[in-house]
Amino acid sequence: MEKAYKLEFGGQPGGELFMTCCGCSRTEPLHCFGPAMKPHYLIHYVLNGRGIFKMEGEEYPLEAGCGFLIEPGQMSFYQADEKDPWMYIWVGFAGERAEEYVKSMGISPRHPVFHSEQSDELYSIVRDMMDHNTVGVANELRRNGLLHIFLSVVAQSMPEERREETDRANQYVRRAVEFIQRNYCNQIRVTDVADYVCVNRSYLYTLFQKSLGMSPQQFLAAYRLTKAAEMLMVPHLPVESIALSCGYQDPLVFSKAFRQMKGVSPTMYRKQIQQDENRVNREHLKQVEEFISRVGRLELGGEP
Repeated sequence: MEKAYKLEFGGQPGGELFMTCCGCSRTEPLHCFGPAMKPHYLIHYVLNGRGIFKMEGEEYPLEAGCGFLIEPGQMSFYQADEKDPWMYIWVGFAGERAEEYVKSMGISPRHPVFHSEQSDELYSIVRDMMDHNTVGVANELRRNGLLHIFLSVVAQSMPEERREETDRANQYVRRAVEFIQRNYCNQIRVTDVADYVCVNRSYLYTLFQKSLGMSPQQFLAAYRLTKAAEMLMVPHLPVESIALSCGYQDPLVFSKAFRQMKGVSPTMYRKQIQQDENRVNREHLKQVEEFISRVGRLELGGEP
C-alpha cells in the first residue's frame, strides 16, 4: 500500500519546459512500481527511509538525500525497503528543451542517481506546486516557475565531472547564440556574451570556431546584418533607424559593415530588392494576361 498525494496536469501543454505531474508519497514496506515506462521525464527524491531503483540491468540502493531520474520511454523499477520504507517526492516534466536541460545537469541513463543535501528546499518547492493545483494561467506560470527552481536546486548538487565536456561546450554555444539573438539590437560586445555564459572570451572564441566555424564577433555581426537585410525589405523604414535597431549607433559604420557582407550599400540593396520584386510582379502580370488571352480564345472557339 501507498499513501500518496499526487497531481496530474492535463490540457494541451507545450513550450520549452513544463510540468506534467508532481506528488509526495509515504510507502508501505516493499511497495513497488514497475517495471514500467512513463511518457515524460520524472525525478524522484527520497526524503527519508530506504529503497532500491533498477534500470537497464543496474540496481541502485537509495536512502534519504538521494534522487533518481526516469527518462521518457525508459523501463524502470523501484521498491521501498522492507524494514525502513521510504518517503519521496517526485516531479514530472516535458518540453522542447527538457532533454537539453537534463543532460546539462549531469543526470542521464548512465548516471541516473544523484545526491542533494537540500531536502527541505526541494520538499517546500513540491508542496508549493501542489498548493497551486487549480486550472488558470497564474497557477500554471507559478508551477512552471517552481519547476525551474526545483531543477536548479538539483543541478547545484551535481559534481562538475558528471557533465560531459562535449555537452557543456555545446551548451555554452547554444546559450551564447540565444543571448545574441535576444540582444543583437543592444550595444553588446563579445565580453558581454562571455560573461553571460560564464566563460572567458578566449574559450568562447575556441568553442565558436569548433561549432560554427567563425568567431563570436563574426557571428554577432552576421546576425545583426542579416536582421538588417530583412528590415530593408520594408520600404518605409529609414536606414538610420534600421542601423539603430540592429545595434549600430553610427549609420556610417553600419553601411560599411553591410557593404562588406552584401557587396552593396544598404540603400542599393533595398533598390535591388524593389527591382527584383517589380520584375517578378511584371512576369506574374504577363502570365496572368497570357492566361486570360488563352481563355478568351477558347470561349471564341479559337485555337488554344
